[in-house]
Amino acid sequence: MSRPVRPVLLVIAHGSRDPRHAATVHALVRRVRSLRPDVRVETGFLDFNVPSVPGVLESLAAAGVRDVVALPLLLTRAFHAKADIPAVLAAAPAGLRVRQAEVLGPSPLLVSALERRLYEAGLTPADKSSTGVVLASAGSSDPEAIAVIADLAREWRHTGWRAVRPAFASASLPRTEQAVRELRDLGCARVAVAPYVLAPGFLPDRIARGAAGADVLADVLGPAPEVARLLLARYEQARARARGRMPGPVAVAVGA
Repeated sequence: MSRPVRPVLLVIAHGSRDPRHAATVHALVRRVRSLRPDVRVETGFLDFNVPSVPGVLESLAAAGVRDVVALPLLLTRAFHAKADIPAVLAAAPAGLRVRQAEVLGPSPLLVSALERRLYEAGLTPADKSSTGVVLASAGSSDPEAIAVIADLAREWRHTGWRAVRPAFASASLPRTEQAVRELRDLGCARVAVAPYVLAPGFLPDRIARGAAGADVLADVLGPAPEVARLLLARYEQARARARGRMPGPVAVAVGA
């Protein structure tokens, strides 16, 4: 008796004119493939880069694929997850069943990835109690997304850091440089900036410029092992919901 075919995992990235963005997304997807060679993993971009999400969906349908889990490469549920991506998936080709998985954040795996990047930048666990951290996000006009970042900063503080302050590169305040000054004024022996972003680009570069007054600037999350594991966890959660084994909604788009 043959096993049922696993759904294709379609990783949906925003896209950017900055070539580092696509290169980082592809590196992350390669890590995901290495962890689960039994799962077909494809990449699609909403803008600027190819292949586009509609193009990937058309190619999959033409190849006879019938089941896709579309995973937004996003850290919060903001406009792209709530509007852009569902609209694109709703236009999938006829006969192609597409389930939209949950966004990546929040998750303890992302906190582990943030700490990995800080340690790679030169900090050690022994530095935590004297170090203030700026959790630097790209920013959003969506109150839900901003609240998630604020909650994450509060929770992360309780893991041993001297202080953790959220900051945003756009749409919301404070900016990274403001949060750095606040932590200096608080008396932190050192200040580190942890970009809560997945890939380089315009807004991550703004975060980096705002970190000029900090002692440590971590790298973007990128293809950290924890991020790759989280993608696969979201994929499996979407599959479980589709089978009725987990509570919670899963968006389904059927091409017409």
